Amino acid sequence: MTERIGYITRVQSFSACHRLHLTDEENKEVYGKCNNPYGHGHNYKVEVTVRGKIDPVTGMVMNLTDLKRCIEEVIMIPLDHKNLDKDVPYFADVVSTTENLAIYIWDNMAKALPASLLYEIRIHETDKNIVVYRGE
Repeated sequence: MTERIGYITRVQSFSACHRLHLTDEENKEVYGKCNNPYGHGHNYKVEVTVRGKIDPVTGMVMNLTDLKRCIEEVIMIPLDHKNLDKDVPYFADVVSTTENLAIYIWDNMAKALPASLLYEIRIHETDKNIVVYRGE
């Protein structure tokens, strides 16, 4: 029987705030209207995609219950309704852009999932701004 490869994507939403923290002058120049000294928030939508062999017995790449549990532990508990800069130690010295948020989620999902299963993290910061990270 031919080996089949499948992709599963689970979508999760969370809300968080942040302040893009360079110097005040750099913030004005680089971040424009996102340069609010008190920070600003987003209703992020994250898509976590895994890729793997479709098991001939179970018919699954991965049990969705396990994927949901990983997303809860990696995304929802540490990030939902949080101030990224103050509540998430990773962002104490990393600028909390959506690109860096995707890296943070990737690194932690890669630890929580079976080896080599994680394929892509896609974050919708707004309806028009989307960041994709594949561990590269």
